[in-house]
Parts: sequence; C-alpha cells; structure tokens
Amino acid sequence: MSSARDKFVAFAFCWADALIELDQSRRILFATGATRAMVGAKPETLIGRDFHELVDLKDRVLVDQLLAMTTKRARIHDVEIHMVSPDGKNHPVKFAGYVLPDLKDHHFLALRATVPLNEVGEEEDGVERDKESGLLTSDSFSARAAEQLRSSAASGAPAEMTLVNLPGFDAFFEKLSPDDQQVFRNTVGTTLRANSIDGNSAGEIGDGKFGLVHAKGMDVTALEQTLSEATKAFDRTGKGIEVQAGTVAVDMTAVNEEDLTKGLVYTINHFKEQVGDKFNVKDIAQNMDGLVKEAMQSLNKFRNIVGGNDFQIAFHPILHVRTGAVHHYEALVRFNGKFEESPYKQITFAEETGLIAEFDIAMAKKCVEWLRKNRADRVSIAVNISGNSVDNQPYIKELHTLLDADTWLKDFLLFEITESARVADLNQANTFVQSLRGRGFHVCLDDFGAGAASFQYLSTLEVDVVKLDGSAVKNAQAAPKGRAFLRALTTLCKTLKVETIAEMVDSKESLEFVRDCGVEYVQGFLFGKPDPDPWGFIKKLDRRLFS
Repeated sequence: MSSARDKFVAFAFCWADALIELDQSRRILFATGATRAMVGAKPETLIGRDFHELVDLKDRVLVDQLLAMTTKRARIHDVEIHMVSPDGKNHPVKFAGYVLPDLKDHHFLALRATVPLNEVGEEEDGVERDKESGLLTSDSFSARAAEQLRSSAASGAPAEMTLVNLPGFDAFFEKLSPDDQQVFRNTVGTTLRANSIDGNSAGEIGDGKFGLVHAKGMDVTALEQTLSEATKAFDRTGKGIEVQAGTVAVDMTAVNEEDLTKGLVYTINHFKEQVGDKFNVKDIAQNMDGLVKEAMQSLNKFRNIVGGNDFQIAFHPILHVRTGAVHHYEALVRFNGKFEESPYKQITFAEETGLIAEFDIAMAKKCVEWLRKNRADRVSIAVNISGNSVDNQPYIKELHTLLDADTWLKDFLLFEITESARVADLNQANTFVQSLRGRGFHVCLDDFGAGAASFQYLSTLEVDVVKLDGSAVKNAQAAPKGRAFLRALTTLCKTLKVETIAEMVDSKESLEFVRDCGVEYVQGFLFGKPDPDPWGFIKKLDRRLFS
C-alpha cells in the first residue's frame, strides 16, 4: 500500500504543488508538498488543524460548498481560492479535489500555486514570468542568469548562457491563429526551460529573442534544430523560420553578483534593441563578455561620479506663455562641464543598470545645496525623478529625510517625474507623489501626451502640473486636427486644476500655437539653452516675444 500511495502522490505532483487529505469534519490528516509557500507552515505542522483556518475568510463559503459537492461524487476542478499565512499574506492557489468512498469518504485535495515556486517549493519573490510560457521577463532573466553563472562557477560545475534569436518572428507569429499562438509560445518556452540548468532559467528578452542558462557543453545546435522543427510544424508551407543561437562566454573572475547582474542587464538590452534580419546573434554572443566588462567599467565610473558629486547643474527656464515671467527653472544634469552636451546616454545607462535612484538622490542633494546657497535670490527649481525611482524605498526614505530637514524648501523646490513609462505600479507611484505634495511640494508629470497610457497616468497620479511632450506638441502643430486636440488636452487639465507646460517650443510659430491652444507655460530653445547661470536668461530674453 505504501508503494502504491507513493506512486499516486508522484502522479499528483505532475499537477499540484501540495496535497492534503481531510476527514469529513475538515480536519487535516495528511499533508505534503510546498505548503510553506501557501500557508506559511510545514506539512507536518498542519496535521489535526481545521482546513478552514488556512482559507481566506472571503473564500470559506466557497470552499464549504465545493467540499459538499465532492460528497455527491462531483469533482472540484481547477478553482481559484486564496490561502492565508500567519503573517496575513494572501496566496492565490488553484484547487482540485475528490472524495474516495473506499477511503472513509475522506477529501483528497490538490493545490497548485498561481505564482512561480522555486526548486524547494518557495515563492520566487520579485521574479516575473510570463504566465503562459513560464519564461522569465528580461530583467528577471538577467538577475537569474547572474545568480546561476556565479553559483555554478563556485560549485565547480560551470554554466553558460545562450542567446536565441528567431529572425522574422513577428511576421510569422502574426499569421498564426490565437490558439496556435498560445501553443507556439508554450512550445518555445517549454523547450528553452527544458534545456535550462534547473528548468526555470530561461527568459524572453524581446519579440523573437530569448536566453537561457544551461550546463556547460550543452548541444546548442540540437536546440536550434528542435526550435526550427517547431516553427515548421506551425507553418502551412512547412518552411518555418530561421533559428540562431550563440553561447556567451563571461569571465567570472573578480566580479560580484550585483555588478554582474547590472552588466548583463545592459548587454542583454543591447541584444534586445537589435532589429532587422542582418545582425547575427553569434557575433553578439562572442562579443558579449567584452560588453559586460565595458558595462561594469562604466558602472564603476558612474558610481565614482555620483559618489564624488562630480557633475554640474544646468538651468532651463519655464516661462509664462503671455508675460514671459520665469515660473521656475528645470535643473538638468551635465557631466564633465560640457553644458552643451546632452546627458541622455549616461542617464539611460543609469536607468538600464539600476543606478538611477542613486543618481536621483545625488541630484536632489546638489539642488538643495544650491538653493541653500542662493536662498536670498528666491529662485525656484524643479528636480527630475526617474519613473524607476518612485518605488525605490531607500531613495524615498533618503529624499524624505532631506526634505524634512529644511521645510522652507517647499517654496522653492518642485519635482518632475520623468520617463513615466518606466513606472511599474501607478498606485504605489501615486502614494509617493502624495508624500511629496503632502509636504507642500508641487509635482509635475513629464512626457504627457506621448503615449496612449498618458490619460491613465493622469487619472491615477494626482499631480499639480503636466508637461506636454515636445514631439506631441510638434505633431499637433503639423496635423489638421492638432489644434483641436491640444486645446482639448489643456481644457481637460484646467478642469482637473492641473497646470500645463509645453516643451520644445523652439520657434515663434510654436509659441503662438501653444498660446492659442491654452497652454499656460512654455520651455524651449527659443528662450535660450540650458546654462549654469539662471540669471543670464533674464538679460538675454527677447521681450518682444511676449509683447
């Protein structure tokens, strides 16, 4: 009987993460599997407890009725319920069960976690996967790859990372039916995961671009052939699409896991950004070790710049659209004293490698220091905050400490949320925004109108000002219905009591256009370029623009 039961348990684990047996009064008689991830307790500690205690209050009636159904020989099939752990956390699981009359009418239940579990049955905290294919997202894959490469090297069983590219993936995928698309994604995902080092170390980097960490010496050619055959099976012509795979050699000596992760994020993003059918993934793979080392050198250099406060502020004015009065200055970073040079490359690098929060707090401190020195001049400046930083708790805590030390700052300091598309959780971001507004600081949302999500951002993020994206303004100026569109935007903002700024106003025609559309403030090269001297603008400003 014991051998047979073990076999049935093994079969059950093909679907479930945990198995539980209940008597007719719902008391737990047997438990095994990943119960710690679901209810915060080891299987053996559950014996004798009422199953009800483990279920979320809102789901208890549902569970009672499901168990009642099984007494009539009905099956519970794949129903989602919520389990509760002692710390109050809610864990969604899929629930299946049946009553076996030959075994005292006991309930036999199978529970499957709806979030990924690792090899020891614990939730993968912070790990993001595609629910259909099981593949890690790009950022999660970078972190997993760094972890696996380091741990495998330390254990004496070195691993390798392979990048996979399917040129023509988009066109091929669009031709498939919705059902075939899902099956194809699952096929690719399962194939990559099956070849990865632990069955969970494969990820989707971009459309048609994938990566996996595997044992050293794996037959990459066989992987290419397997994936190629899969594409042929879904192609009516039987041709399929090309599959390219290249194995990356990364020097693991004298590299810590954090820097390796950041270096891999940067280089994997480089792979992700390659477009067209002309680039060869094998060439990228061969050069990747150099790219990782280059990224880590840049990491150290950027850290030294930030840590040493070795950067400068350039000021750019925001003017009233009719009077030309300076409302405030946007504080822009400049490196190496090159005030004419955009910092776009460095800032993008910082965002891609997770250093942007460190930089954002350094920039805030530098601006506060400048305001302290020039407080008598009563100049207001806006500090940029990357969308990546708004949910970074160390950054938020340090910023709050900085602001609380000088409450007078609220009259001279504003904050501008940039790269809002990088905001992962809008509700959490709004909590941060309100923490600033509650302290008396005004907050501006940058890049408004640049994408379809802009209205969702505005409805969720309660801000004081929106900055209309420069390209959106220029497109509106060129489009036949652009004037009406921009007027509608400014009317909406006024209704919400949100002020508007138009950026990239670089000509008299643009100034007249946004003025006619009801925009309240303007920014652009028409009024001067970013400069370390904020007072210079007042002297150089062409007042005829506002007469």
